[in-house]
Amino acid sequence: MPRTVSKRRFEYVAGTSNKFWEIEVSGAEVIVRFGRNGTHGQSSTKTFGNEAAATKHADKLITEKIGKGYVEVG
Repeated sequence: MPRTVSKRRFEYVAGTSNKFWEIEVSGAEVIVRFGRNGTHGQSSTKTFGNEAAATKHADKLITEKIGKGYVEVG
């Protein structure tokens, strides 16, 4: 079964905030990494039953971040 890998990066820079949030979908796994720009940050991995469920979850998280003012970069 083919594994699709997609990775997206978002940043929020306003006032004293200067942070990033990255999300990667690799097969049925969703890997999120976040922290202050210039640091490695923290990461967490969540495994789903299938690739479609992982993608759906990632899309939901991306929508939430955009709603909070994060902007996609690179």
